[in-house]
Amino acid sequence: MMERMAIGILTSGGDCPGLNAVIRAAVLKGQITDGTEFVGFRGGWRGVVEGDTMPLGRKEVMGISKQGGTILGTSRTNPFEEGGGPDRVAEVMADAGVDALIAIGGEGTLAAAKRLTDAGVRIVGVPKTVDNDLSATDYTFGFDTAVQIATEAMDRLRTTGESHQRCMVAEVMGRHVGWIALHSGMASGAHAILIPERKTSMDEISAWVMSAHNRGRAPLIVVAEGFKLDTMDDAHSERGLDAFGRPRLGGIGDMLAPELEARTGIETRATTLGHIQRGGTPSAYDRVLATRYGLAAVDAVRDQRWGRMVALRGTQIVHVPFEDALGRLKTVPQSRYDEAAILFG
Repeated sequence: MMERMAIGILTSGGDCPGLNAVIRAAVLKGQITDGTEFVGFRGGWRGVVEGDTMPLGRKEVMGISKQGGTILGTSRTNPFEEGGGPDRVAEVMADAGVDALIAIGGEGTLAAAKRLTDAGVRIVGVPKTVDNDLSATDYTFGFDTAVQIATEAMDRLRTTGESHQRCMVAEVMGRHVGWIALHSGMASGAHAILIPERKTSMDEISAWVMSAHNRGRAPLIVVAEGFKLDTMDDAHSERGLDAFGRPRLGGIGDMLAPELEARTGIETRATTLGHIQRGGTPSAYDRVLATRYGLAAVDAVRDQRWGRMVALRGTQIVHVPFEDALGRLKTVPQSRYDEAAILFG
């Protein structure tokens, strides 16, 4: 057990529903149990490098668990660039009176946190990825909400598709993995689900579309943004790179729709759900999971579990080393795809 301390909190990478519930739970637990003070760093690692802080007390976190986004703000800043690095981070923490950090973020954030921890900075992680692609945890908050939003959108797309006897292509998030596509596609009864883990041919997709059409259905195709046709080497990207050097994806639905229409003769429309999936109110499941992560993160700091993140295994919250979450994405297993594919066409 450490002496009474101050903890810094930051949210980094893409925003997602549930971040505020993590912040609220951590602050309330620390304040209620032993008066631990909290400092918020604004804009992810940028705030840590620049010393941009805000107070985080009970007043600041009141009622925020049902709000989407993050009251701290976020960015895709890399803390090792633009005057950053371990010495600068340690200096800013000392100036702010902060003994340890709770870093809430995905693979980019946790990779940076691991490097900083290896250099002696005290950091505990909370996994955050709306894509649900971190291998060290069964679920991440935000995923359930994104699936819910995508499913609702597809239910709406189906009704307009059926009115016009059109084929509808819905593009959802999923850079390297197809979890959102798989779950929302199964939930909405899609006639095909196209995911990054499995390359597919235009012939195969066209056959599924025709099969549904011939039964009098308006075909619904769900495609993850990172999906590749069997003729493609890289995912469809026309928007440059992000701060971590990763291509900004999007537009595969718009690419597939005219091609499907040309092959099948069925009028086809594409809809990209985009940032809608990240926004708005978190689901009850995500609020509960995020709250449990926030509570567990404070315990992890008190137990000095530096270089580890909280994770969900079954229904239990456990602690795993950062490296377990890095370099190995949690992809959709073939068995899960095969299970869904029985219902295609």
